[in-house]
Amino acid sequence: MTRPAPDAARPGPTVRSALRLLRRHAGPAYLAAVGATLVNTVPDVVRQLLVYDDPRLSAAVVVDAVGLLTGLVAQLWVTGALAGLPRDGRLRARGALGRGTALAWRAVRTAPATVLAGVLLGGAVSALLTVPATVAALGVGGMIGPLDAPSAAAFTVATVSDVVASAVTLPFLALVLVLAGSSGRRAGTGEP
Repeated sequence: MTRPAPDAARPGPTVRSALRLLRRHAGPAYLAAVGATLVNTVPDVVRQLLVYDDPRLSAAVVVDAVGLLTGLVAQLWVTGALAGLPRDGRLRARGALGRGTALAWRAVRTAPATVLAGVLLGGAVSALLTVPATVAALGVGGMIGPLDAPSAAAFTVATVSDVVASAVTLPFLALVLVLAGSSGRRAGTGEP
């Protein structure tokens, strides 16, 4: 059954619809998110290890910028993979990055307030999951860097909290982008 996307210019209804879809299709949504998160964890850990004991703040900022870019790629892939959920509940891995990029671009252009609401809500949940664990493991200074050679246990705690936060929040923002990017089209198809 094909349902039209909610009015994407109104963040509240779109966010509520994204949460309903996430609840209804939790299995496929979280499967895609966990897969993307695990793939993204490899470059994430490698980039941290490259500056593991580098005392320069500039090195930490560069590593964080690379992390932002790899996280963006993961978000776009999950968005594309979940594009069919509103229509038929199925994941579509083939071509997901291109489809997700197109949906996200359309959502940003047509419903910037809705996208901002999704980013802020997802970011708040992510912060609740990562900040306490990272501060406990690495200290306040370790939030941005430099890492200054933390213990393996502290590094692991911070990394696991990032993985959990990504797996939890990626599908929510993806569905906000799918709904906002599909506004005026049949949700998840890109068709009028």
